[in-house]
Amino acid sequence: MSQQPTPSTRPVRPAEPGQPKNVFVIGLDDENTETLRDVPHAEEYAFHPLLGHDELQHGAVDFEELLDRAQRRLDAFDGSIDAIVGYWDFPASVLVPLLSARYGTRSTSLESIVRCEHKYWSRLEQRKVTDAVPHFGLVDLDADDPRPPEGVRYPMWLKPVKSFSSELAFGVKDDEEFRAAVAEIREGISRIGGPFDTLMRRMELPPEIAEVGGAACLAEEALSGEQYAVEGYVHNGEVTVYGALDSIDYADSPCFLRHQYPSALPESVTARMADVSKRVMRQLGMDNATFSIEFFYDARTDELGVLEINPRHSQSHAELFEYVDGVPNHHCMVSLALGRDPRMPDHKGEYEVAAKWYHRRFADGVARRAPDRADVERVERDVPGVKVEVKVSEGQRLSELPEQDSYSFELAHVFVAAQSETELLEKYDRVIAALPFAFDDVAAEAA
Repeated sequence: MSQQPTPSTRPVRPAEPGQPKNVFVIGLDDENTETLRDVPHAEEYAFHPLLGHDELQHGAVDFEELLDRAQRRLDAFDGSIDAIVGYWDFPASVLVPLLSARYGTRSTSLESIVRCEHKYWSRLEQRKVTDAVPHFGLVDLDADDPRPPEGVRYPMWLKPVKSFSSELAFGVKDDEEFRAAVAEIREGISRIGGPFDTLMRRMELPPEIAEVGGAACLAEEALSGEQYAVEGYVHNGEVTVYGALDSIDYADSPCFLRHQYPSALPESVTARMADVSKRVMRQLGMDNATFSIEFFYDARTDELGVLEINPRHSQSHAELFEYVDGVPNHHCMVSLALGRDPRMPDHKGEYEVAAKWYHRRFADGVARRAPDRADVERVERDVPGVKVEVKVSEGQRLSELPEQDSYSFELAHVFVAAQSETELLEKYDRVIAALPFAFDDVAAEAA
């Protein structure tokens, strides 16, 4: 059992009849504020930001201070607290159950979130209910000469048991690359691993997990094939998978080019993904919460492998579901928190296919020019079914951008909806050609 949060001494203020339900969103940002307004019954909800995105994921993470700050803001709110939700990774993901327990709102348990997010613990649980798991083990970062775990072969991935996105995740194919990756992970693992360890000390953990802690390094054999994802939720113990997506990489790179919905996989394969998802989520103990699971599928061998489990839906996919199904996937998150029916419609949207594209640069540089609001508005006006989010400002150095993976820098997110994949590709090419990016190279020795 975890250390239970102290119930709030704040007087309970039930929502007045006919008044909006107050939904507090941890890390609410401008893009998702717009999307949340499109969920069913949005006129019945009042969405309130609780901690900013910058507070949650930029720089050092002081978990206890963030929790205290959120509690102070909720205690000061003069009205009902009807739901507390979030769609970001740690620490937002664990703040939701802690605050929900304190203020009496609905969510899954803290234990279920940590079982998912601690990559080693999650692998141990997955292995109990499915064989779609790669060989894995821990790397001793304190050793003078760290070695791959016994039984884990190259090529492999090294990653902290807890990190943001693909931060400090390295694909390695030999001992030299292994040593270089270990050195970088040692250098940066405490930024997220330290706060995650603080959280874990609140919990009564299995001995094998308590010994590992939150700042350890996982190694696992690389999965083969192409990458896919499913999204779903658990409602009163019943697991539902409502969508499958294709995750398409840049050529000769592990970096995403786009996420595309719906998946082009045969229904027999997506059904297998759904079956594995249901068994794993039941094993992990999730309930009344959304999730997304990343898979690899190798069409040559017909082998399926679980890459990662996220105890939240992907806010990155919200527009895709809205374009194709008519409702953003935020609907499931909000509905579960309020005890409402979380079912998603199927193909009730305006378009047949949609994708989120990641426009990237694979070398450091300084933005000599970046699209401004007028540029974006012109592109969105000229190419229907398109939304552009620019991630770089003029004069900004790419290596100073937060939350980047180990191989590239994101310049823009481009959401494109179309009636066919051919039209989807054509629209994206038109958008990229119209966005005025320009960079000055940065010499490697100056980086």
